[in-house]
Amino acid sequence: MITMTAITVTAQSTPLRGAARYATIFTTQFERVAEVVAARAAELLCAPVAVVDEAGAVVARSTPSVAGAGHAAPDDPGESSLRIPLRLEGQPGAALVGAPLNGEVISPRLAQVLVHLVVSQALARERLPDQHERKHAFIRDLLQGAIKDEAMILREAAILGMDLTTPRTVILIDAADYTLAPARHGEAEITDAAVLRRAQLVVGSIVSFFHLPNDTICAYIGNGEIAVLKASNTKNMIRWIDSRRAAPEESCAWANLAALKRASEELLGHLQADTSSPMSIGIGRYHPGLCGIARSYEDARAALSIGRRVRGQNGVHCLDGLGIAAFVGISEERTKVELATHLLSPLDHEPELLGTLDAFFASNCCPSSTADRLSIHRNTLGYRLQKIASLTGLDPRQFEEAMQIHLAMLMRSFRTEAR
Repeated sequence: MITMTAITVTAQSTPLRGAARYATIFTTQFERVAEVVAARAAELLCAPVAVVDEAGAVVARSTPSVAGAGHAAPDDPGESSLRIPLRLEGQPGAALVGAPLNGEVISPRLAQVLVHLVVSQALARERLPDQHERKHAFIRDLLQGAIKDEAMILREAAILGMDLTTPRTVILIDAADYTLAPARHGEAEITDAAVLRRAQLVVGSIVSFFHLPNDTICAYIGNGEIAVLKASNTKNMIRWIDSRRAAPEESCAWANLAALKRASEELLGHLQADTSSPMSIGIGRYHPGLCGIARSYEDARAALSIGRRVRGQNGVHCLDGLGIAAFVGISEERTKVELATHLLSPLDHEPELLGTLDAFFASNCCPSSTADRLSIHRNTLGYRLQKIASLTGLDPRQFEEAMQIHLAMLMRSFRTEAR
């Protein structure tokens, strides 16, 4: 038996008169939430679940619909493989989770996180019955740019308990190999309920990784994909910011991107450990304003789509790390120009190096011809090319990276026209 850390939750209630009346209403609320927790957790974990009070008496229990007759929810702590303590307004209890009935193995930590979420959702439903569904529909509309009125976005987000006043960047996770995989070998399809159950497990793993649910807003958006609206300002990214490196002078769209990449790399490993499945992640840039969240989602979707095609599964993809594939795969001219500007921004105050690149490409990347064109020694040219590689991370002496620099220079020349 594994005993886990207690989950403390707080429910809102109306003022009560008298201890007896308080106890009666409190117990009713505890039982009501317990029933929701048992039923929802049983379906998500595909395992029998019981909720007991402090004395060990069963308050609610449920068996997943896939189990059929003959499987009972555990009614005694000794019969449960997992015991997860609960506390609701000072009244202790526990969720008892039996062995999964579909043969899948769920880690104790992931089961605990899921119960955290189920309890939170149950309490939210006490306040607003359809809040969970409204939240996911709202996030989908926000990502797709269907809501343009920022005042309306803030009002709806506040009703649903989401803080969108903090700058947020979209991280898009492709978990299809886990959420959409057949339940057993030989099965061609998986039920919608099973898909949603697995998606909820992935969301739970994401929330446990970032530790602070208010900092991270997650939603399953279909086709095996989960969108994360990650608070991306420096305060919320401090864990992944490398203080040894000075931040470059660039537009806010690319700010803290290196930290987001580090966070996403760690998140990918965390998800793979929890699910034992391959996954891929696409990172969007930060765009100002609430409507900028939709643009960040477009970036993340493009990075994920291109990255999977050119790099395969199990990777973290961002537009600035996809090489020439980004310029070929992105259809929007504005994004291409912004990407080119970002890649070349370390050379903004290096006119000599930009002139060297112009001469280098005009000379068909031939060092001797370039040195003659610039009237400099070949060693001087080599020093300049190495400095370019050091500043930009792209080496003009390497074929693909030279092509990327050349394309970026061409695209950046269109910057004034694009604006």
